[in-house]
Amino acid sequence: MPFPSVQRVQYAKNPLEEVICQFRFPPILKIDTELPAEFQDAIREAYPEYSETSELKFEMPSGVPDQIPAEMLRQAIQSSATKSYQFLTEEKDWKVNLTRTFIALTTTKYQRWEQFKERLIGPFKALLSTYSPSNFARIGLRYINVIRRSKLGLDDVPWAELLTEYIAGIIGSAEIAPRIQGSESSSEIMLSDEQSIVRIVTKFVTAKNDKEVCFMIDSDFYRAVKTPIDRALDHLDFLNGKASGLIRWAIKDKLYQAMEPSPL
Repeated sequence: MPFPSVQRVQYAKNPLEEVICQFRFPPILKIDTELPAEFQDAIREAYPEYSETSELKFEMPSGVPDQIPAEMLRQAIQSSATKSYQFLTEEKDWKVNLTRTFIALTTTKYQRWEQFKERLIGPFKALLSTYSPSNFARIGLRYINVIRRSKLGLDDVPWAELLTEYIAGIIGSAEIAPRIQGSESSSEIMLSDEQSIVRIVTKFVTAKNDKEVCFMIDSDFYRAVKTPIDRALDHLDFLNGKASGLIRWAIKDKLYQAMEPSPL
């Protein structure tokens, strides 16, 4: 069984850079045509900051814009833009994103699942009460781990001693690893419910401040099956459980202990 259940722990030195949860639903045009004032009122206490952007999806053959009046072209471009509303905490480390096809919660301060889910429930309920989506077409939960050896006291430890052979691949070779200039792998694995999938991307990344070479494990769990609204959170819990199993499956005990786990 892929990624069996493991004891839940909280890491004192957590390598998680970002966690994203997304619910996709059939287009709700009202979200594009009206400001989400009622939705904002429902979550403003937790997410007081607000911004709005437009994602432009407009293509036109070369040379055509010169043949169209400027005002008509401007209106055509505006009508093709998708509104994206963002609601953030004051510290801007938690963000709710709302568009006509999805709602998402993103954080760079993940600690444990209960905290994340508590932060999610408010926007989730506000979506249901304000816009009443008919179903969810896709449920996604993405964990982006960036393993930086210097922060774990493992500066000179080879990657082969930290990552399991399934994840390490070619960088597990003591002879080749020091000469590798870049490495990236992508796999999609069906989960035990036979409906959900995890897409795992692993690669070297470079720290911005000091150029340290780090290793990223980006695991995107998703269920791309029409899901009734009242079952959505159950499926989300399932994906989270598999995420805990995946990271433990991906790393060796030396790295696990360096992250300073404590049982929950």
